Amino acid sequence: MTSPDFYPPTLRPWLVRLIQWNAEWIARWLYWIDLEVAPEQLQHLINLKGDRVLLLPNHPTFHDPVVMFMLSAKVKQSFYYMAAYETFDNPSTMFLISAGFKPLHRLAQSDYVTKGLRWLLQQLGMYSIRRGLADRPSIAQTLALLAEPGCHLVIFPEGGCSFQNDTVMPFRSGGIHMAFQALNKYAKNQEAIPNLYVVPVSIKYHYTDETQPIIERSLQGLEAHFGITPELDIQPDDYARLRAIAERVLSTIEADYGLTPPNSLRQDWNDRIQVLKHRVIEACEQQLSITSAPGDFIRERVYKIQHRLRTQADAIDQQLDWSYSLVEKTMIRLLNFDAIYDGYVGAHPTPERFLDTLIRLEREVFNIDQPPPKGHRIAQVSLGEPYNLKDRFDEYQQERSATVDNVITKAHAAVQQNLGNTEVLDNLDSSD
Repeated sequence: MTSPDFYPPTLRPWLVRLIQWNAEWIARWLYWIDLEVAPEQLQHLINLKGDRVLLLPNHPTFHDPVVMFMLSAKVKQSFYYMAAYETFDNPSTMFLISAGFKPLHRLAQSDYVTKGLRWLLQQLGMYSIRRGLADRPSIAQTLALLAEPGCHLVIFPEGGCSFQNDTVMPFRSGGIHMAFQALNKYAKNQEAIPNLYVVPVSIKYHYTDETQPIIERSLQGLEAHFGITPELDIQPDDYARLRAIAERVLSTIEADYGLTPPNSLRQDWNDRIQVLKHRVIEACEQQLSITSAPGDFIRERVYKIQHRLRTQADAIDQQLDWSYSLVEKTMIRLLNFDAIYDGYVGAHPTPERFLDTLIRLEREVFNIDQPPPKGHRIAQVSLGEPYNLKDRFDEYQQERSATVDNVITKAHAAVQQNLGNTEVLDNLDSSD
């Protein structure tokens, strides 16, 4: 049986409310997450209950949709969620990212459980988007939802996980474009333009457990894999050990694509990372006869390649210079390391940044696609000031692209700023 091209939402408010009542303990038990949000910020969102609202959160982990559902429970409001098509293709990943509860991991292998979870996600208001493509059914669904009074819609504008607690990748403009298009329908019908608020959402995680043993276990596991044995008379600090592992990972990946590591390990790692990413994506596009437009994000280019691999696997296997499995793994690597840069940990070596990087290295080395949490965390959510697109609609009619870019820039800056504000709280807490 072939999969449908689109999974629509079939939201059932009574079911949403039932799970919202239990969301706090479910999230704490399965995903080791508790939610923290300032009451005054929460009240701003509650005050918008009858309005159309587009929520734009950053996306540092696979657990962020759980956090947004917990937020919906706090405001006693059903949210709709735009989600990657792959979420419906393999919804059992919501069990795989749970906190090591083995019976759930075994259940995730069942076709019946997969079908049940897919049904549940749609009942909770989730619908699919094929990333990197012009997904017309998904666009039509989004426009229809934004026309509904009181609709609260969650779109992750980074287009995927950054895997970094303090990094916000560039925002894609699609969500704001569609929001203005929804308002434009009212103008065409000569109806009053309704309120449609954009709310930037910042999600930042803080481990509450003692993290040093967790970091030590991860370092030892990666060192054992590469046969790295610290010299007995030298006790390198954790950051030096992390860099030694990262160098092995980078050199191994370079070797997989026939790139010779530089003679001097002092060569800038960021240069090596950029050269590696661009060479391998260009090689894959060339093998598949895919042309990307100047300025396209690597993430969107990856999604196009992945779509081709999924839909034309038999036809393209013969035209590949690399093995099919290497091309497939290359796409996973590009997404895994999309936001990585040298200095992320060194600039501010918090436990969260250490574990961000270790989790990413473990995903690569041990082929862990859906990593479970390393420990219990507080998900600190900051809500930016609501921004009414109705107030910008006249400007949008005159300069559409410029207006959309301006709104996206403003939302991105708000999310990044609120992540910075939580860093100040980190510093205050650590001094106690």
